[in-house]
Amino acid sequence: MAENNLPNREKIKSIYESYSPVFSEVLSNIEGELKNTIKLNSMPTYKARIKSFGSYYKKILRQKPQEAALGTELVTLTDMMGIRVICAFIEDLAVVEEQLLSHFCVKEVERKGAEQSFREFGYESVHILIEIPESCRPKNNCSPKLPNNVVCEIQVRTILQDAWAEVEHELIYKSEFNPFDKPLRRKLASINASLSLADTIFQEIRDYQTQLQSELGIRRNTFYDKADDITDKEFHFSQEQTSESLLNSPTNTGKKASIDDLVLLALHAHNTGNFAEAVTIYSQILDSKPVPQNVVLSVIYKHRGMAYFAQSEYEKALNDFVESSKYDPKAFRSIYYEGIVHSVQKNEKAAIECFTRSLEIDSYQSHVYYRRALAFYNLGNYTDSLKDVKAAFDLGLDNSDIKALHSRLVKKFDMKV
Repeated sequence: MAENNLPNREKIKSIYESYSPVFSEVLSNIEGELKNTIKLNSMPTYKARIKSFGSYYKKILRQKPQEAALGTELVTLTDMMGIRVICAFIEDLAVVEEQLLSHFCVKEVERKGAEQSFREFGYESVHILIEIPESCRPKNNCSPKLPNNVVCEIQVRTILQDAWAEVEHELIYKSEFNPFDKPLRRKLASINASLSLADTIFQEIRDYQTQLQSELGIRRNTFYDKADDITDKEFHFSQEQTSESLLNSPTNTGKKASIDDLVLLALHAHNTGNFAEAVTIYSQILDSKPVPQNVVLSVIYKHRGMAYFAQSEYEKALNDFVESSKYDPKAFRSIYYEGIVHSVQKNEKAAIECFTRSLEIDSYQSHVYYRRALAFYNLGNYTDSLKDVKAAFDLGLDNSDIKALHSRLVKKFDMKV
């Protein structure tokens, strides 16, 4: 290249840095758009950055030397502006990508991984180039004007992928260090593999928790449905699902290898109506004397009590709920379930005592106020029943059952609705 065609570094720097306020405004607008667009159970964090002039200059010399030599206007690159969307779990990456594709005009999607250079060491990162939305562009009076072909790079990573990228950038890219030394390459590959494995394990734990919560939700709802059904038949109230929402997620049978696996297996049997099998597995877990004993025993006694309840074995259910609260005095649900059994057995005073104990531990249980209101109603204590109905309403319970009870109380007091 002729000497008079060499890029003028200072001139290029002046042009590039004049766009810094523009880039900052655009990045801020896009980050706000991302926060409004991306919806995950575990919300991601965001890192926005403008490419440093040093990195920018090196790259345009490699990729666009002739354009840089002109030095008359901004030489554009695809990564001058970038935002990282840092997610907690591997499963979130695909969700974020799908949401970006549906909301922005995506120009390119690049998946960095094993097929890339040694710098990546097989670790994945998704780079998505988006067109700058009109709503995110600077105002018309902003100077200099942002070129139409400028894009923003969105990098989607897990927390551990981002940690690796940061360290890798310092060790290799930023220092221009080439790890030809085999022991060093093995160390880097080992670190990368450990982080990849950790990401996978975190996701497996997340999947287990999701499955467990799903099974717990189904089992709890089944228990409430049966209690509601008994109440409805006795009081001629319409059948209505309880206020606790049902969590939906695929289930599987798991392996009979650990306490966790046995719990999932028992819950699945319970939720599919195999109550006798569920009781057998719960009993197997109890016989194994799991550690930490108190916490696990309380939970398993509660689960087995619910399985007994589903089979109308109320005394066995009651004994298990009592045992559950013995092992964990703060187990407000076990105490509440004990109260439901007492109600089914027409022992309303004992039921009220249990519901009160449960509310003393957690006073924000709208459905417990409703159950206690029913018990007060059955005893003819309409004043306290109405108080509990109001408390349940205040906490957001608004199904047909509590409305029916409220109507009955209104008639008792000859009140106007």
